Amino acid sequence: MSLAKDLRGAPLAEGLRARIAADAAAVTARGVTPTLAVVVASADPAVKKYAEAKGRTAAKVGVTVRLETVEPGAGQAAALARLADLSADPAVHGIILELPVDDALDAAGLIAAIVPHKDVDGLTAANLGLIAAGREADAIAPATPLACIALAEAWGPLRGERVCVVGRGRSVGRALIPMLINRDATVTVCHTKTPDLRAAIEPCDVVFVAAGRAGLITQAHLRHGQVVVDAGINVTDTGVVGDVAPDCAEIAAAMTPVPGGVGPLTSTLIFANLMQALRLQGHLAGGG
Repeated sequence: MSLAKDLRGAPLAEGLRARIAADAAAVTARGVTPTLAVVVASADPAVKKYAEAKGRTAAKVGVTVRLETVEPGAGQAAALARLADLSADPAVHGIILELPVDDALDAAGLIAAIVPHKDVDGLTAANLGLIAAGREADAIAPATPLACIALAEAWGPLRGERVCVVGRGRSVGRALIPMLINRDATVTVCHTKTPDLRAAIEPCDVVFVAAGRAGLITQAHLRHGQVVVDAGINVTDTGVVGDVAPDCAEIAAAMTPVPGGVGPLTSTLIFANLMQALRLQGHLAGGG
């Protein structure tokens, strides 16, 4: 039995890093040091580890990362003040709040405090609103939906395709749906409360899954020859798995592996978003 073509993120990320490095060099040549502030407001060692990983990627593309730590016990007001300072600092061009934050903090309120043109995660209401209004070029789009689209388009154009999005979360589905519409796809939306997932998925050419439930989509939900993009990340006793059962690769035309699919490209697209932030701030010409 033949397996689906693997849609892996690493090859796309490698080419993207070269373009980011060229853009960063162009900005630096104008006397501006591209700078990303990564804010950690958690005592969880894993959160700091993710922040430090961004620093390693930044070094490869000519970007400076400032690691900003807010002590978990400092409270919401202190975290908001730090984000306000970074938003006002002309030497900082992008801001990321590493999630999750400490349980005592309101993550949504902190995200809302980031000025939109420095919101490299693309999660502020202003950026999501611009995307929904069809003004994606004026926004910073969330990296995971961008990665999902890039991987699907590595297989073929989305224009005119019937696509299904399984999941409606803020970080993926809520942005991915209008982004697909902006690319002239015909979009069906469903989620864990949809009574007949197969009926929604079966007519579609491309299936995007970001529901946050391990193994939600099985072969029984799919037909032969579909392209499947799995943005799920679920930690189990046996390792990290996606929202799509691995044996779906036996009937899909192409499918992203987990890990190795959406994740590697998402981590690089954060820095592409920093270049978009620099464009919006007038430091870099042209499109990405």
